[in-house]
Amino acid sequence: MEKRKSEMRNGLPKSRKMIKQSTHKYIQSSGHVCILNDIAEFKSSSQVSDLINEQKFEAVMTIHLYKGGRLLLDSNVPYGVIFGGTDINEDIQDEKKCEVMETVLQKSRFLVAFTDQLKKTAEVHWPFASSKIHVQPQAVVTKPCTNFNWNEFLQDSGIHCKNIDAYIFLLVCGLRRVKDPLFLVDAFSVWHKKDPRVYLIIIGPEVDAAFTQQVKAKVKSASGVYLVSEKPQEELQAAMRDSFAVVNSSISEGMSSTILEAMDLNVPVLARNISGNRAIVKHEHTGLLFFDPPEFIELSKRLIIDTSLKENIVAKAKEYVEKFHSWETEKETYQKLIENLL
Repeated sequence: MEKRKSEMRNGLPKSRKMIKQSTHKYIQSSGHVCILNDIAEFKSSSQVSDLINEQKFEAVMTIHLYKGGRLLLDSNVPYGVIFGGTDINEDIQDEKKCEVMETVLQKSRFLVAFTDQLKKTAEVHWPFASSKIHVQPQAVVTKPCTNFNWNEFLQDSGIHCKNIDAYIFLLVCGLRRVKDPLFLVDAFSVWHKKDPRVYLIIIGPEVDAAFTQQVKAKVKSASGVYLVSEKPQEELQAAMRDSFAVVNSSISEGMSSTILEAMDLNVPVLARNISGNRAIVKHEHTGLLFFDPPEFIELSKRLIIDTSLKENIVAKAKEYVEKFHSWETEKETYQKLIENLL
């Protein structure tokens, strides 16, 4: 009998969507029909329950313990949950959200954490769920477009640097507070005034409308900092590949797919020193970690001067993703979880 199931997911930047689409492919390759839906399309759990009944879904997999999980509380089919990162790092501090997530945990058949640390954090709050939680790092697959024009991208971004060797730092993120895209803007602007070769491009979707306006206003008055709207996945990866370095300044992360993509594309990563980033970035080994803007500037200058450091980081990061973020392993894990779910 043909199995049917649906993966409910949040409206995410395209890099995250690509990862989840790979999960969709894994399920379909096992002989099941898999339907993808964005959780932003639903206002209540009853709407999801009606969809499940109408379509006769046999199982559901959702992303984000709170945003996705709360929509499954009226569901009468088995489901599994993939931790998103902000659910465990941020929402867990909200008492009401925490109560909802506990109920979701109790009813779920399995849970997936991208890192051991996410699992440990969840276990501290909900020890009863320990046996349900599986650790499976995100897989990374990059396919940058072959006809990407770097010079045109820079010109379209507002950067004109024909007569200098520019160093482009690319910060890829959805424009929302947890990603903290403004964290480095002031310090970078001061640095650019002293060294006009350095530029920071912030690129990603406008997730939070009100916050987006703050970002636009801030960037408009900053020197050497530019804001670019989101690009198709393959074009974004090509821009990452041609950048000097990829930056992550998030307040919290589950597991940054952008960092993994940069590693796979042989681009050095400068990431904020938070637990989610420390899980995949080892300082001076697979990337560079910074606590504050001054340290970011210091490390960036060092990366520009010390070519051997850059080469070593890039090589070790590539080895790391090939060993620990394999799509074959991820595929096997999700196929087994879905079979157990059914």
